[in-house]
Amino acid sequence: MASLDTSSVYPVGHSIPGSTTNTSINMKKAHEQWQPVHLFKSSNYTTMADQVKLFGVSESFFAVRVEVALRLKGVQFEYVEEDLYNKSPSLLKYNPVHKKIPVLLHNGNPLAESLVILEYIDETWKHNPIFPKDPYERARARFWAKFIDEKLFPVARKALVSKGEEEQREAIGETHEHLKTLESELKEKKFFGGESWGYLDIAAMFIIWLGIAQEALGVEFVPEEKFPRLHKWQQRLVDEDAVFKECVPREKLGAFFKARFGSSAASK
Repeated sequence: MASLDTSSVYPVGHSIPGSTTNTSINMKKAHEQWQPVHLFKSSNYTTMADQVKLFGVSESFFAVRVEVALRLKGVQFEYVEEDLYNKSPSLLKYNPVHKKIPVLLHNGNPLAESLVILEYIDETWKHNPIFPKDPYERARARFWAKFIDEKLFPVARKALVSKGEEEQREAIGETHEHLKTLESELKEKKFFGGESWGYLDIAAMFIIWLGIAQEALGVEFVPEEKFPRLHKWQQRLVDEDAVFKECVPREKLGAFFKARFGSSAASK
């Protein structure tokens, strides 16, 4: 998903240590070119009374978590792309505490924080469950999801925005330690959820974002030789499941990472 659920690897529209005004202006212009409002339809598990709307940012893995869950559940919803340089009145109204995405609006009732929203989706639309049935396994999944948001995400973000080579190297080292821990949890399973995807697989989508950042910037966030199981896992997730593949904007994310962090990565 704790107020980490801002947008992508580093929150769009928020200040970046060491960034320049021109970078912010350029990213704002690039972001303004992407302002769609979509209505996603699939198997209709929502009733006529259900009104579901998701406020998000397409580069944000936090928002994509929610989109994936809704699509996998077959829930019809409206997607509103937010501009975090110019937040909409609706976003400020529905998330007045953190003023961040994602926000899920269900029949007029707003919810914020991606991990909280995932639990709500699973409890509200009970078909195609994403949480394990066993209470112990559900608790473990929550634990590891929190580990990703509170341990892995901050150090990986630090590696992206670090000013010096030594600082970046230390942050990447910490990132690798956390990825090693997650790979140990994955073990020999196809997915974190076992033989099929589940809640923790959705929560762990940040690893796919790191892989795309690696391709765009040449920084070894998730080298295959160090993390072969995680590489196989993300390939299965994206290549074998049409919903995940459709929800991960690889080209757009690659361009985003190059525009946002390319110059600083090249200077190290």
